[in-house]
Amino acid sequence: MNIGIIYYSNTGNTLSVSETLKKALEASGNQVSLERIEVSPDNPQAESVRLVKAPAIAGYDLLVFASPVHGFQPSKAMSTFLNQMTDLSGRKVICFVTHFFPFAWMSGKPSINKMKSLCESKGAEVILTGIIDWKNRKRNQEIKQLTDAVLGLI
Repeated sequence: MNIGIIYYSNTGNTLSVSETLKKALEASGNQVSLERIEVSPDNPQAESVRLVKAPAIAGYDLLVFASPVHGFQPSKAMSTFLNQMTDLSGRKVICFVTHFFPFAWMSGKPSINKMKSLCESKGAEVILTGIIDWKNRKRNQEIKQLTDAVLGLI
């Protein structure tokens, strides 16, 4: 399967989870591309951002969108990218977020629901979502659970 992991990461946490997922998917025989969304200004505090590099999604059998949580919602970079997409009809999508709170309900759930809603509004079928609570001592277990769930779907 040809899989595209489209991510935005400011501190490296979301990138780290994306790289772990990529390695696991490749080890199971998949072709995986890891592509970063680039924006200007590259600042989580910015009111708005402009896409500098928007990864192409054509040719992937499965898309994974990964974003940190900024201000109780997906990063401006990911939100801008998803809002500017024209169509995801018929595409299978997985979304996950990373955040620094110890419990998903604190900002992870609203953020993942927003990403899911944006993808579905473009016609995607969101087949899995995940939340990695970066401050939680069970973070590595959450990353493994997400990875195992993704592997179980392909």
